[in-house]
Amino acid sequence: MGKPSLCFKFTIFVSLSLTVTTSSSLPLFQNILSQSTATPIPKATPSDLLSLLGPKPKSSTLNPLVAQQLNSCLKFLVPFTPLRYQSNQSSLRLASKSREENQLIWWPPEPVLDLARLAVDSGGDPHAIHRALDPTMIPVPDVEGSKENQCELTRTPYGRRFISEELNSYLEFLFELIAARGPSVGLNVSLNRHDLFHGHLFIATDTGRLGILFHAKEYPAYEKEVFTYNMGYCQTGSNVTYDESMNLRNILWLAPLPSNSTRAWLAPGVLVVLDARPDGIIYRDLVPEYVNFARTIYEDDLGDVVVDVNYLNVGDAVPTYQIFIC
Repeated sequence: MGKPSLCFKFTIFVSLSLTVTTSSSLPLFQNILSQSTATPIPKATPSDLLSLLGPKPKSSTLNPLVAQQLNSCLKFLVPFTPLRYQSNQSSLRLASKSREENQLIWWPPEPVLDLARLAVDSGGDPHAIHRALDPTMIPVPDVEGSKENQCELTRTPYGRRFISEELNSYLEFLFELIAARGPSVGLNVSLNRHDLFHGHLFIATDTGRLGILFHAKEYPAYEKEVFTYNMGYCQTGSNVTYDESMNLRNILWLAPLPSNSTRAWLAPGVLVVLDARPDGIIYRDLVPEYVNFARTIYEDDLGDVVVDVNYLNVGDAVPTYQIFIC
């Protein structure tokens, strides 16, 4: 057999060169490919939000990126971690009211703690909470001219109250505290039928924790250039402006979380505004797309809804507020 031709030698050389080049660049190619198919930013869930606001062992299990982004959308009306106040008598006198309010969120009165424990001990049964209600039916009266506008503010035309008056007073306290402290985080609300007047009491699905999701800015005024949504009879007469403060319309209260095996408490109470700004994770993952214009988080995404809690101005010349549980 004769010697290989020059053409054949050149072909072998080119083939070997391409093989070596391709082999040596393969890891780099795989690297680029893996980067292009990297895991996307994890999606936050309502359970993640409640875990973050729960005991440390639970919150530490969250994806760090999800936890960081959720934290950036939390505006606490009361410090998340209970503070140890120094015994400076002059400063105690100056801030005594604020500190008492904080303590009432972290560790509410006994009837509230009993209800929180009942929610857990019952296995998250809404009927256990229903049994704490006085059976007396209270008709919902005209609220700030609502009947004239054919507006039905409540789920039913009557309401109830808890048997414990201390529980009813605590609910009133929550509404008043939100209105008083809201401006500190950019949330200016009024206690009226177009703005802040209701919340939804729920039992968290995974833990049985008791909570209330409040909705402020309920009926923004119709404006051709700004808010072009017709929200029915209850919107009539509204002077609630649709602006950036709509991002802050969801306010969450969580009762202290009891252990389900001992008499211990695993976490203090929480009162926080959930910032649903369009560039945040709450807006992206927790606000349904079909209501993103209203920035609404739905209570049944957080757990089993037990009752609606309404705080209505039933007075005439002088504002007189009353709790109606529907």
